[in-house]
Amino acid sequence: MKKTLYILITAVILTSCSNTDKNKTVSDAKQVQSELKTMQPGGIPTTEGGYTMTAKIGGKDWSATSIISPETAGRIVGDNNGVYISLPYDIREMVVGYKNTFSHNNAVDLMTNDGEVILWGGYAGEMEITKVEGGWAEGKFFLTGSRSSDAKTIEVTDGFFRISILKNK
Repeated sequence: MKKTLYILITAVILTSCSNTDKNKTVSDAKQVQSELKTMQPGGIPTTEGGYTMTAKIGGKDWSATSIISPETAGRIVGDNNGVYISLPYDIREMVVGYKNTFSHNNAVDLMTNDGEVILWGGYAGEMEITKVEGGWAEGKFFLTGSRSSDAKTIEVTDGFFRISILKNK
């Protein structure tokens, strides 16, 4: 399941990056959004003191309403009605002070929907693990998302997440 989700997201990003047709890119983004909901229905509801992801996307406050288990998705995926942020995840990196610099080989996926569904690639930015305690990891992040269809960018700032790092049994 984890590999299928990652392959699906990667395939759409690569297809969209080489595609100059805006309508095709939007269609592909909507398809990924639909597939994510089908593959990972519901997610884990966010709660204070539990799973959490917040950020400012383009200067606007955003909070995930659910998070797909990182163990299942192979990524830290926060979703709020189809607007999602998907961060790289490796259990071995969940150590206080670890910094993960985003790049083309280690990108963030960002899906927005301000009247138009847009898939952004986050190749610039950073994620830092700030706390690991009692089976939970917390971190902060920021990124600049871009899209190849028109070279527009979007800033994600003040990012924060809290996830369980305990293995599901």
